[in-house]
Amino acid sequence: MDLVPLIDLIGEPQTALVGGLVLGLAFGIFAQRSRYCTRSAVLSVMGESDLKPFATWAAGFAAAILAVQLLLGADMIDVAETRFFSTAQSLSGALVGGLLFGIGMVLARGCVSRLLVLSASGNLRGVFSIAIIAVTALATYSGVLVPLRDGIGGVWNTAAIGGNDLLVHAGLERWAGVALGVVLAVVALGFALKSRLSVWRLFGGVMIGLTVAAGWYFTWQLSTQVFEPIQAESLSFIRPLATTGELALESGFAGLDQGVLIGAILGAFVAALLSGEFRISTFAEPGVPSIWRYAAGSVLMGFGGILAVGCTIGAGLTGGSVLAVSSLLGLAAMISGAALAQLVLRSVVREQTGSAVVMPAE
Repeated sequence: MDLVPLIDLIGEPQTALVGGLVLGLAFGIFAQRSRYCTRSAVLSVMGESDLKPFATWAAGFAAAILAVQLLLGADMIDVAETRFFSTAQSLSGALVGGLLFGIGMVLARGCVSRLLVLSASGNLRGVFSIAIIAVTALATYSGVLVPLRDGIGGVWNTAAIGGNDLLVHAGLERWAGVALGVVLAVVALGFALKSRLSVWRLFGGVMIGLTVAAGWYFTWQLSTQVFEPIQAESLSFIRPLATTGELALESGFAGLDQGVLIGAILGAFVAALLSGEFRISTFAEPGVPSIWRYAAGSVLMGFGGILAVGCTIGAGLTGGSVLAVSSLLGLAAMISGAALAQLVLRSVVREQTGSAVVMPAE
C-alpha cells in the first residue's frame, strides 16, 4: 500500500484522518446492520435473549484474531513496537477498569461503540450517554482524574509477569495464534448455525473483525511511510472520545482517532437511514430506566475504559487480536462486570415485580 502520494498531497495527519474515516465508515455501517454489541452478547448467554447477539459478537472476535494473526504470520504487519508490547501495560488497570466498564455498559444499556451507533440512529439516550462518557474519558485521560487512574493502574503491570504477549507466556510460536483464530472461527460458526443467525448478520459480524485487521494494516503501512514516527494501532472508541475533547480544548490537528469517530457516526447514520431504522428515541418512552442510571453507567465507562486502555473494541478486538494479555484480561473483566451487574439488576427486578425479566434492548 503506497500512501506516499496521498501524504505528499494532503499531509501526514490528514492521511491518518482519511484512513480513519474509511475504517470508521465501514465499522459504523456493519455495526448498525449487525447490531454488534458486547453487552447484548453477554445478556444473550445469560438467557435474556436468544444466542444471535453472542453469535454475531463471536464472529467478529474470531475474525479479528484470525485475520490479524495471519497478517503477523505473513510479516505484513509488526506490532512489537506498539503500545501493547513496547512498554509495560497495566494489569490492575485492565482488571479494575474492565470491571467498571462492564458494569457501566449494563447500566447505560450499551458499550461505547454501540451507544455511538444508537446515537447516529436517533437515540437521544445514546447521545446523552456519549456526552458524559466523553467528558469523563477526557478527565481520566488528561484531566483531574489522572492521579486516580495512575494510582490504580500502577499497582500491577506486565513487567511483573515478564511481558504482554500471550503466545510468549504459553511458549508457542506465531502459528499457534493462527490456529487459535481457526478454532474460534469454527466455534463462532457453530453458534451462528445453532442460533440460526442470518447470513447478512453473520457477514456484518465478520466484517467488524476484518475492519480491525484493516486498521492494523493501514496504520502499520502508514508508520513505515511517514517522516514523524507513529505507532501502528487499530480501532478504539474510548480514546477517540478523550482525544477529540483534548483537541477541541487545544485547537490541535485531527488524526486517525477523529477519522474513526466521525466515520463510525456517519456510517451508522447512513445505514440507519437507508434501512428505515432511524428513529428519535428519548427518556420519555415507557419502560426506559432513569436518566441517572444512564449517567452513572456512562461515568463508569468513561473512567473504566481509559483505565483499561480500551473499550470493548479497543481492548477487546484491537488488543485481543494481537493476543495482548492486558487486553484479554480487560475484556474478560468487562464481560464479568457486565454479567455481575445484570445479575444484580435481575435480582432487583424480581424483588420489585416478581418477574426476573430485565429489558435487554437499548
